[in-house]
Amino acid sequence: MNDQIHEECGIFGIYDREMKGDVAASAYYGLFALQHRGQESCGIAVNDRGVITCHKDVGLIRDVFTKQELEKLGKGQMAIGHTRYSTFGTVNRTNAQPLVVRHIKGQLAVAHNGNLTNASELRRQLEFSGAIFHTTNDSEIISYMIIRERLTASSIEAAVDRAMDRLEGAYSLVIMSPEKLIAVRDATGFRPLVMGKMPEGQIVFASETCALDALGAVYIRDLDAGEIVVVDKSGVRSIRTHCKGRSHMCVFEYVYFARSDSMIMGMSVHEARRNAGKILAREHAVDADVVIGVPDSGLDAAMGYAEESGIPYGMGFVKNRYIARTFIQPTQGQRENSVRMKLNVIPSVIRGKRVVMVDDSIVRGTTSARIVKLLREAGATEVHVRVSAPPFISPCYYGTDIDSKEHLIACQMSQEEICRTIGADTLGYLSVEGVKKMAAGADCDFCVGCFTEHYPAPVPEDSSKDRFETKIGENEEYKGAKRTDDGQEL
Repeated sequence: MNDQIHEECGIFGIYDREMKGDVAASAYYGLFALQHRGQESCGIAVNDRGVITCHKDVGLIRDVFTKQELEKLGKGQMAIGHTRYSTFGTVNRTNAQPLVVRHIKGQLAVAHNGNLTNASELRRQLEFSGAIFHTTNDSEIISYMIIRERLTASSIEAAVDRAMDRLEGAYSLVIMSPEKLIAVRDATGFRPLVMGKMPEGQIVFASETCALDALGAVYIRDLDAGEIVVVDKSGVRSIRTHCKGRSHMCVFEYVYFARSDSMIMGMSVHEARRNAGKILAREHAVDADVVIGVPDSGLDAAMGYAEESGIPYGMGFVKNRYIARTFIQPTQGQRENSVRMKLNVIPSVIRGKRVVMVDDSIVRGTTSARIVKLLREAGATEVHVRVSAPPFISPCYYGTDIDSKEHLIACQMSQEEICRTIGADTLGYLSVEGVKKMAAGADCDFCVGCFTEHYPAPVPEDSSKDRFETKIGENEEYKGAKRTDDGQEL
């Protein structure tokens, strides 16, 4: 686990009944706007008169989708897309999404953001009934559950509705059948999903409103927790069987995941982060000369801190945006230099000054220690670290890459010890109440389980990252043996 919290995934869907535009190109631009939510793999599936064509691979949107690949997908009437950061499952083309399956009643394509908390139980049941899995992600389980229900259900949306009776945990979905585009949000509403409309009438779904903006689409609304929205030639309709109350949005969408220009549940992400900075300044005031933020999500919070405290805001870092988040660090020396590769201090802003450095989180503390060291080397006389989220004390089971307490510095040290470890003069975290207030304008409640150990939904018995990559054979010597994708024992 790297010393930062990673995104989940980004999903996108578009329905163009009159085929006025290019749905593959629209999906490309939509995913490009959602690239920050995952950089490991991506894919687009296009439905052209009932025939679904898909292209997906490991890599960034710009690398996976050349002009030629987009042309191969064709125009089509609808498309779905996915950009992935894996919280479970290995990084390979097989695990890339969308997942396209063929069954007795046609084709189905699924793109998923989140984690099922009962995935192990469902997969075990499906395997004992004869199901064969090709991936190690939850999306294939969701596909199987929908297809099993489709055998007896009157429609694909009825099958999705039935399948939701068995699915637990976090899932925002876009699903494409030969004739329909379906968007789904789990009953707890952990992950965002919005609906919009393009100038020529195309209906669009996306993880964030920034993807709608990229296409010139008008935001209509967020899907409610538990809602199913169906789009076909007859129009748009909603199924609310599983709508049981307000959403419990993952508060870290506001702290870090979402783009600053997005709106989530009626709340501006930029304003939420500024609010976090203001609250942080009230909770942890300090005498200083300049406030700086760690790019990117720390910048908005730093602005808020500066506004509330009256301390001038400064641009302390320049970020190298050509270094991918999956930057390879094979040796200790390269790991030490990785922060310098991504961030460079502007000495004239820092030299001889007492600095308040605002960041969005501290996971293991190693990156924070390196950044503090950079500031001192640039001439900072004092470094006061402020974090626009509470300390992480518990795993996340719903799609965020926080998988065990042993990786969390706040579970191993006191705040004073963390402060000494990262080399800061003082350290202050946003309180749990403060993080809830940062997005008080949002039309939802919040999941803060990673900060409190209290979750709004059941947690899984098995949350290990390789839970689907360990195959147990009948012979004792094979029990627990890890295998590669082609079945070879490691």
